[in-house]
Amino acid sequence: MLALGIDPGTATTGFGLVREEDGAYQLVDCGVILTSAQEPMPQRLLLLHNHLLALLAAHRPDAVAVEELFFNKNVRTAIAVGQARGVVLLAAAQAGVPVYEYTPLQVKQAVVGYGRAEKHQVQEMVRILLALDSIPQPDDAADAVAVALCHLQSFNLYRKLAEATQQGG
Repeated sequence: MLALGIDPGTATTGFGLVREEDGAYQLVDCGVILTSAQEPMPQRLLLLHNHLLALLAAHRPDAVAVEELFFNKNVRTAIAVGQARGVVLLAAAQAGVPVYEYTPLQVKQAVVGYGRAEKHQVQEMVRILLALDSIPQPDDAADAVAVALCHLQSFNLYRKLAEATQQGG
């Protein structure tokens, strides 16, 4: 299974493509989509949309995993992130790829085993789980890879539970 993890934002959107085969994870690609604060918001969102559609067409993931909005004290930032999330959801829907959403706590729990883990702990576990020499850069890319890993681990867990339920009942 190939999962595209997304850490949404209007200035920087992180993406990470992770493949899982027989319980082993492989980093396929990761990076960021950048937009300029000098551009009007509609153009920034269009640029994000076009880049996402290109990623989806090039890699054809089985799922898109998106980090849910973490509301902080800055309402303007929350609104901007919400707009970027909407673009991600739209692009995935246009590509016909199912979308799964995870809270930051769920991502940390899946990757580190502790929902209150620090950012550096999550990044180090991403490096370890993918057998990488270094943590993916920049941070937004590493965060997106963690979201993809969260989906793959969660999806496998739910699949195994469903199989166990069918066999037992």
